[in-house]
Amino acid sequence: MAKVKSALEIALEKADKIGVLSTEEKDTMKDEGKITEILREFFLGKIDPNGLWQRFKGSKPTLLRTAQMNLIDTLGINSLPEELQSKKKGILAIETLKEQPNTVVIESSLQAIEVLRKEYDGMKEQIAADLIKHIEGNPQLRMKQVRTPDGRTMQVAVSVEEAVKAKLDEYLSQNEEQYLGEFSGIIEELKMQVR
Repeated sequence: MAKVKSALEIALEKADKIGVLSTEEKDTMKDEGKITEILREFFLGKIDPNGLWQRFKGSKPTLLRTAQMNLIDTLGINSLPEELQSKKKGILAIETLKEQPNTVVIESSLQAIEVLRKEYDGMKEQIAADLIKHIEGNPQLRMKQVRTPDGRTMQVAVSVEEAVKAKLDEYLSQNEEQYLGEFSGIIEELKMQVR
């Protein structure tokens, strides 16, 4: 007759099994640590895209893909042009290390991101300029309600810049969905192209 194990014995056996990592899991953790360290140096400006290429040279294809995906995940529509350019070069540098690079297609998607970001910035600048004219021509738009310490509400005039920023933020929160949707679509397409 087989011995019936207590709940404690079963729990201890499970705990022992959880603590043991397979060789594959250990390698994955080691690879993720390597990617994190290299990309950290890249983001801090300690290495450039060429240094990134040097550090990933000879790496496994899965490691290269993961590094590119991590770089892609840091792209944003509000990224500075220099930051976007650096990350673009980094993604392409890693791509050239693959046996069958998909450089032209990936570069095309990265270019589409740059174009969309420029359109987005242009739209914000145009709206800000329009708002400045409108607010300067209508001083009532500079009025803002504030609550006093005693609980009363009063209106105070704010600067044109403050009024423009508030209206611009309001406008963008309501209307930037189109740009963010397009941006997300390009990012997803880019991720599919990185193989």
